[in-house]
Amino acid sequence: MIELKSIYKSFEGRTVLEDISTIFENGKTNLIIGQSGSGKTVLMKSIVGLLTPDRGEVLYDGRDFLAMNKKERIALRREMGMIFQSAALFDSMTVLENVMFPLDMFSRDNYRDRKKRAQFCLERVNLSGAEQKYPGEISGGMQKRVAIARAIALRPQYLFCDEPNSGLDPKTSLVIDDLIHDITTEYNMTTIINTHDMNSVLGIGESILFIYEGRKEWHGTKEEIFTSSNERLNKFIFASDLLQKVKDMERTTREG
Repeated sequence: MIELKSIYKSFEGRTVLEDISTIFENGKTNLIIGQSGSGKTVLMKSIVGLLTPDRGEVLYDGRDFLAMNKKERIALRREMGMIFQSAALFDSMTVLENVMFPLDMFSRDNYRDRKKRAQFCLERVNLSGAEQKYPGEISGGMQKRVAIARAIALRPQYLFCDEPNSGLDPKTSLVIDDLIHDITTEYNMTTIINTHDMNSVLGIGESILFIYEGRKEWHGTKEEIFTSSNERLNKFIFASDLLQKVKDMERTTREG
């Protein structure tokens, strides 16, 4: 579990995050949504330590990340896995070498065991036949799956995903969503996903935080979206037309 307490962040006198308090539960897919410029990326970076909040607390299972010394932060980061928007694979490394990279950096296992672990992670994302290919030789969806395999190589307790479906077609996006959700449940991780994909919200949104102009505007589940009276949330969701279509379908079903 990750808990935020009264997080504030400003840049050059402009407040970007204001008094955000929330809980991201373990074993669930926790989504952060909001318009461009709402502060969700700054919030994600503040959680993982790429930015330092002006004040507040970031608690990892009760451990205050902001109060830790350098050695303690490095140790905690070894419990984190990250999936970047662009997959961020090394072009000069094979798929297997990419997955082994964090193991080579941080694991004390011998080479044989590190390789075995990397192969297991690739099997888990259904890429067991792609070990010797290079990122440029595989599709965007496969690259994202490699990124997931690499992210879970060190058996993280916390998984962070920044727009994991960016640039993917709808069918591949569903595959990635299902994979992230299944891995989260299987390993009981605390997973946080930054996304603007409403299919993801309504598909795997077990816990959804909606940010508006740097403030926590709404927090609930995908089921609660349908009954929410929050005008800003509804306006944001309706902008995709997806929620309206779903509501229309539900109404038609009830009336039929």
